Amino acid sequence: MTIKIGVIMDPIETIKPKKDSTLAMMLAAQRRGWSTYYLRQQDLSHQAGGPWADAWPVTVSDDMNHWFELGDMESGPLGRFDVLLMRKDPPFNMEYIYATYFLEQAQTAGSLVINDPRSLRDVNEKFFTTHFPQCLPETIVSRNPDHYRAFLEQQRHIVVKPLDGMGGASIFQIKQGDPNTNVILETLLEHGQRTAMAQRFLPEFKQGDKRILLIDGEPVPYALARIPAEGEARANLAAGATWKGVALSERDYWICREVGPELQRRGLVFVGLDVIGEYLTEINVTSPTCIRELDQLYGLDIAGQLMDAITQRLEKAC
Repeated sequence: MTIKIGVIMDPIETIKPKKDSTLAMMLAAQRRGWSTYYLRQQDLSHQAGGPWADAWPVTVSDDMNHWFELGDMESGPLGRFDVLLMRKDPPFNMEYIYATYFLEQAQTAGSLVINDPRSLRDVNEKFFTTHFPQCLPETIVSRNPDHYRAFLEQQRHIVVKPLDGMGGASIFQIKQGDPNTNVILETLLEHGQRTAMAQRFLPEFKQGDKRILLIDGEPVPYALARIPAEGEARANLAAGATWKGVALSERDYWICREVGPELQRRGLVFVGLDVIGEYLTEINVTSPTCIRELDQLYGLDIAGQLMDAITQRLEKAC
């Protein structure tokens, strides 16, 4: 029986095909002969007593100028798909949470949802790292500005960031004595009304903020090290960082062993860990990227590995 896979993503016409990990997944599914469908978040609904979706059969190609063709829209129960990939980029807002409700109902109807919708809600990509304190630099999470001032006094140089940001947005470095400390904290914490995170500054970020990909708890043996642009305090590709490939270190493998089993238990099949130096800084579960870059550097087929893991899960469910 042909596997039917639905991919919920941002508008397919707006992606950058050269670097888009979701496109890599769709290509891998298509190579296996799976029937591949394209969905957007707004195509999910509740009708006829259950979760419903409009979806388009899609043919994808590894062509930078013409990477997709859509068939005629088909409407029906969301649970008609054997597999649903939730690949909508943040923001992680209420609309995203509503989408996980639909996906959880499809899961109940028998669809395999990657990543598990309940875990998408539970696993905040920054706060969830606190489940693994042995892997972290010194860290606080609070909405009280006095806690941050005391933490800065202890650490002398810190990084502060919102819990719901992406792409390096609203990330600040603060050094002890910085005259902008109060205004940064007021802005970030919205005068004590918003919870955020601070961590000890890690100077190793200049050598690269590593993105490590895990498939069903097991790491890909190479990471993408994102190197900040000259004069830039963030190592995010969206903030102009460059990148290079690196083999995982023994410490990287240790971090993966510490967090991988819990991620696997929660149904988080495709995850991106961010590691700076010796420390875990984020656990990305919504729409991790860097497949295309690592495939290109090392001749890998990471999306194919993911499809193999999905196949194994489908077989176990039978």
